[in-house]
Amino acid sequence: MGETRKRGRKPKTPASTTEAMDFQYTAAAAAQNDAVTAQNDVFIAANDAVSTATANNDANNPPPARRGRGRPRKSGAGHTEDTEPHVAASPERRPYQNGGVVVEPPPQPVAKWESVAARVVPAMDAVVKVFCVHTEPNYSLPWQRKRQYSSSSSGFIIGGKRVLTNAHSVEHYTQVKLKKRGSDTKYLATVLAIGTECDIAMLTVSDDEFWEGVSPVEFGDLPALQDAVTVVGYPIGGDTISVTSGVVSRIEILSYVHGSTELLGLQIDAAINSGNSGGPAFNDKGKCVGIAFQSLKHEDVENIGYVIPTPVIMHFIQDYEKNGAYTGFPILGVEWQKMENPDLRLAMGMKPDQKGVRIRRIEPTAAESHLLKPSDIILSFDGVKVANDGTVPFRHGERIGFSYLVSQKYTGDTALVKVLRDSEIVAHDIKLATHKRLIPAHTNGKPPSYYIIAGFVFTAVTVPYLRSEYGKDYEFDAPVKLLDKHLHAMAESTDEQLVVVSQVLVADINIGYEEIVNTQVLAFNGKLVKNLRSLAHMVENCNDEYLRFELEYQQIVVLQTKAAKAATLDILTTHCISSAMSDDLKT
Repeated sequence: MGETRKRGRKPKTPASTTEAMDFQYTAAAAAQNDAVTAQNDVFIAANDAVSTATANNDANNPPPARRGRGRPRKSGAGHTEDTEPHVAASPERRPYQNGGVVVEPPPQPVAKWESVAARVVPAMDAVVKVFCVHTEPNYSLPWQRKRQYSSSSSGFIIGGKRVLTNAHSVEHYTQVKLKKRGSDTKYLATVLAIGTECDIAMLTVSDDEFWEGVSPVEFGDLPALQDAVTVVGYPIGGDTISVTSGVVSRIEILSYVHGSTELLGLQIDAAINSGNSGGPAFNDKGKCVGIAFQSLKHEDVENIGYVIPTPVIMHFIQDYEKNGAYTGFPILGVEWQKMENPDLRLAMGMKPDQKGVRIRRIEPTAAESHLLKPSDIILSFDGVKVANDGTVPFRHGERIGFSYLVSQKYTGDTALVKVLRDSEIVAHDIKLATHKRLIPAHTNGKPPSYYIIAGFVFTAVTVPYLRSEYGKDYEFDAPVKLLDKHLHAMAESTDEQLVVVSQVLVADINIGYEEIVNTQVLAFNGKLVKNLRSLAHMVENCNDEYLRFELEYQQIVVLQTKAAKAATLDILTTHCISSAMSDDLKT
């Protein structure tokens, strides 16, 4: 019995990378139970039941010896596609079905996982390893930078001598290098564009040798649910290329952690680990359908990974090609409310056949904010009707949030928006623009701004600043007023900033103010503080006897003007600070 199981596996030959990829599946097949069932697209090794059935069928005429029973021998060209029939086995090597001998087996497709592996192999040579040295700003001490550190991730070559990877893989980069599969050379790379919202970055290499012998990856269409995907990259656990496979389990608008945005995304059940970021996800035809970029880590879940799909990737590429730089994903600039309650729909004057969502608030910085009004009901966007829950038809049997339609546009594009206002339908051509947050999610690679006077360190609040001050759980540990502004406040103008006293560098002149930390500055000498630049300009040009800062919670700080400016230089020298203000405020 044991001897038959051993013979049921075809011995491995060190012939190609495809065979090496197949090993994990062959080993799994050998561990199957003795009762074997033939499936539509997977050949399973013959077992002891086959021998018994054969003996009962013709005890006096045993079949010829079958060497290496199991999957039909693969040709030297690799696996055939699962849509193509397999060549019938010879009498000495014919497969079995349901325990009996099949004399003339009908053509059967090759295993689906075999086909995926075969198609991915040629494209695997376009997958590169990305080495990056990062030097992050020190947001808590904005005149400094943190200690540099190194990271490795994945990327892949596309047309036009370009490489795609994740934006977070090269964030705050000092140096980026790329290494091809099977190569011992690292090539210096140049960063062409970084898309923070979509978490995609584009690189290139000036050395022509890097591009020799490598074909760029081709992009495929958006996959359907249950379509097979193969993620290729260089994750943690080894130095060589890694391949994991799974299926598409969900397609919807996802939260992009790095970009703090919501865009279309794919959820897959293939393992995505540290280092996989930026690696391509291939379909069963060997075409790229996405970029691995994040995974869900939770004690109640297993193997949930997320992939940036091709519509988002192509938007990023075409945006760069169209504008020569990355301009971002536009927004409509409104906050809306679902209209699922029938009483609410009646109160808003909607007819039984009308559906839509109610506008709650409008971004003051939106390009066409004056065209829309609160309590307008958005009925359709570019001719696509919006449902009461804010979704629109996506594909057969699927719906998706109507923000997907907005994200397909480019900055500066216009869209026809029909709204219901006072029981009348009004149409507007709305110009779309990028989102201006009061507390930005990123600094786009720029160092933080700061201004120092009499030991008071003023800075503009950003999400990286909150993370630096309160850790990764800043959304729970930061002051409530800052969090409220982070989550709900809207910028009144494109240059508005939330300015705070970050800390007080202790000196004789600021005795009694030492405990003021991360407190918003509302006004200076009776004038509202619009941003950090305006505050620095007002203080530097102040001729009044006193500097008076009005803070939140009705706090005030009063300093004698001449003494404050004179003490600043000594404080900077004591703390080894080269300048009282950041370079961007000097211009």
